[in-house]
Amino acid sequence: MRTRKDLTPREIVSRLDEYIVGQNDAKKAVAVALRNRYRRLKLDDDMQKEITPKNILMIGATGIGKTEIARRLAAIVDAPFIKVEATKFTEVGYIGRDVESMVRDLTESAVQLVKEEYRKNVKGRAEKRAIDRVAKVLAPGIKKEKSAYDNNPLAGMFRGMGMDPNQFPHNQEDEEETVTSEISSKRDELKEQISRGMLDSREVEIKIEEKKKTPNNPMSAPMESMGIDLSETFGALTPTKKVKRKVTVKEAVKIFTEEEADKLINQEDINADAVHLTENSGIIFIDEIDKITSKGQQNSGQVSREGVQRDILPIVEGSSVRTKFGTVNTDHILFIGSGAFHLSKPSDLIPELQGRFPIRVELNDLTADDFVKILTEPQNALVNQYRELLGTENIEVVFTMDAIEKIAHIAFEVNESTENIGARRLHTILERLLEDLLFESPDMSMGEVKITEKYVEDKIGHIVEDRDLSRYIL
Repeated sequence: MRTRKDLTPREIVSRLDEYIVGQNDAKKAVAVALRNRYRRLKLDDDMQKEITPKNILMIGATGIGKTEIARRLAAIVDAPFIKVEATKFTEVGYIGRDVESMVRDLTESAVQLVKEEYRKNVKGRAEKRAIDRVAKVLAPGIKKEKSAYDNNPLAGMFRGMGMDPNQFPHNQEDEEETVTSEISSKRDELKEQISRGMLDSREVEIKIEEKKKTPNNPMSAPMESMGIDLSETFGALTPTKKVKRKVTVKEAVKIFTEEEADKLINQEDINADAVHLTENSGIIFIDEIDKITSKGQQNSGQVSREGVQRDILPIVEGSSVRTKFGTVNTDHILFIGSGAFHLSKPSDLIPELQGRFPIRVELNDLTADDFVKILTEPQNALVNQYRELLGTENIEVVFTMDAIEKIAHIAFEVNESTENIGARRLHTILERLLEDLLFESPDMSMGEVKITEKYVEDKIGHIVEDRDLSRYIL
């Protein structure tokens, strides 16, 4: 059976077709880049080091699918993925994020992916422990009275300072308890009922570890660049607090399962696997790369923008970035640059950076026919989304084909006459078209509402005809 990691380019394009209309050249380019990664991993170690990914530069207007192609691509193969805005980075010495932060963010993403995978592997054992904990909460044992002095290792020091250790919080969950045969039998019965889902809706009060807030420290970024995590350092200095929450038994099992799974997995193993996954499968999507060209805007910031390009260059070329999870080598991370290039062209990038994006793909502007397909074909088609939303109010919305074609024509026309924002125009038009229905539907009796060409014309036709009005409303 073929895994998600070794899909053929044709299969990858087919998966992308489920969500994105057209743009076949871009789909083929990313599919080949992904397959080449799989091919590389089948070679011997020496040859693997020599083969670097062919980074891609996507050129095209906003709203035509550039980001969505990259995002869906990463989801298809469970690869770490982040999208960054090139304009948020600044040259070293200026105010703004340093370029290495994109690699650190990508590694964070990889850690979450790997942790989820590890949790799945221990889910059975973790869930059993979680059910045991919930059963203990529902049928508590007889607590032995203990003072904070017995539980707190620092209590002696507090006592020596003339302070009462009982005033400090201590972990009551670890207190000893006496379990009678009657309580034990009751717990076994509860475990069976919880496992079968018979108590899912019953409310229970549980104690969980309070999530520590990360301090907003201006020193965090420079310290992270040295592989030091200040949030963990400060977190280790503060005691873990338990907070009470009233939840259903089903939620309690889920919360405890996560806690127990985290106890069963080794964080160091996760970090090592996450660094390896980042290096070999990570995808960084750099949006608005055209805005950091020297001709992107003519002002005094020209030097800084070129400086950003020079700072990005070593990351794209391949360098080692220190993160709190370990050192990440960027040699084999796939970079996808993206920009409209209205006021500039790819050749305005510094030559060294141009050379690091050898594959250029120009995405086509969307036509009225494309808009019809976007409204009807993808799994997450907008028409289906609104149909499902209104279905929750027992209103069945039916879009006739004439209405869909009319909406598509309006979207294309407004894009042509005003600013071209691609498929995002459909969101604006549909929201305006269905505004009254969305407002009134809770007070309507159940039934069918047919959206016809005349309905579309009556609701938004006058706005389209008035160019000045459509510029502000659509």
